[in-house]
Amino acid sequence: MDFGVVLQTNPPAWRTVGLAKQAEEHGFDYVWTFDSHLLWQEPYVIYSQILAETNRVVVGPMVTNPATRDWTVTASVFATLNEMYGNRTVVGIGRGDSAVRVLNGRPCTLKEVREASHVIRELGNCRAVEHNGATLRFPWARSSELEVWIAAYGPMALKAAGEAGDGFILQLADVDVAEWMIGRVREAAAAAGRDPDALTFCVAAPAYLGEDTPESRQHMLDQTRWFGGMVGNHIADIVAKYGEGQDGNAGFPQVLVDYIKGRTGYDYNTHGKADNDHVDFVPDEIVDRFCLLGTPEQHIAKLERLKEIGVDQFAIYLQHDNKEETLRVYGETIIPVLREHVTAKA
Repeated sequence: MDFGVVLQTNPPAWRTVGLAKQAEEHGFDYVWTFDSHLLWQEPYVIYSQILAETNRVVVGPMVTNPATRDWTVTASVFATLNEMYGNRTVVGIGRGDSAVRVLNGRPCTLKEVREASHVIRELGNCRAVEHNGATLRFPWARSSELEVWIAAYGPMALKAAGEAGDGFILQLADVDVAEWMIGRVREAAAAAGRDPDALTFCVAAPAYLGEDTPESRQHMLDQTRWFGGMVGNHIADIVAKYGEGQDGNAGFPQVLVDYIKGRTGYDYNTHGKADNDHVDFVPDEIVDRFCLLGTPEQHIAKLERLKEIGVDQFAIYLQHDNKEETLRVYGETIIPVLREHVTAKA
């Protein structure tokens, strides 16, 4: 299993770069960032600095969208970074949440996500692509290799991820829900004539390490409750489209439908922050199911279950008050257990 961290590009930028460097030092493989240009600093600029000051980690957005960035510009950015620093970038893409809603926009259609993924992938891999009635290609790109991973929750989005993505990003760590969603993506890939095993399956969620005491547990829940609110934005769209019952949902996990019934609104000014004041509707049970909380042993046990259902990468949302210690304990205690062990001499 690979490991990643997901950072917000809060100022100062050197703090984001510093956390990325620490992540690499502790054995993490990927450094992701939010991509919401009004709420935080421009991540694509910061990627260049992260790549310049690290040696191995792969960087990319979790996630960008087809609405706020021109597809060819997105492809150009990552192809340029690959040409400069080796092939160390990846593009996570979805319909759009905070980046478009803050502008009073609407999430993109899945058709746009599919088309954007295709254009970005082809250009980012030094290939020609048809776009806006023209055949386009970067004449300067010679060695760039770029994958596009699609983030999804709803039935049709999961289908799109299986049919059009190089990977699938699921932003929650509930094992049962993850198993169901990964299954739908794999089925869609197989039905499209693709090899499901060729896709990368990434689960992203907050991880907080603490003692097995009531006081510690409450602190961990309070520091990560924001995540249920963020996920709720996407689930609310799905419920609005398909309704609250199972009809049309193809077995969509009812636990996701049920927990947002108390949702009354959302403030994007506190999006992805531990002090988000619009997440009271998220119960402790959901926080515990969606996130990884507890002792290192409890984290390892849940990660092993995720690995068993086909998760290739776990990416930690690091939006809480214990960032450096989380990176240290994962690097020293947790990541080594989940890695494949190779002996020097048998």
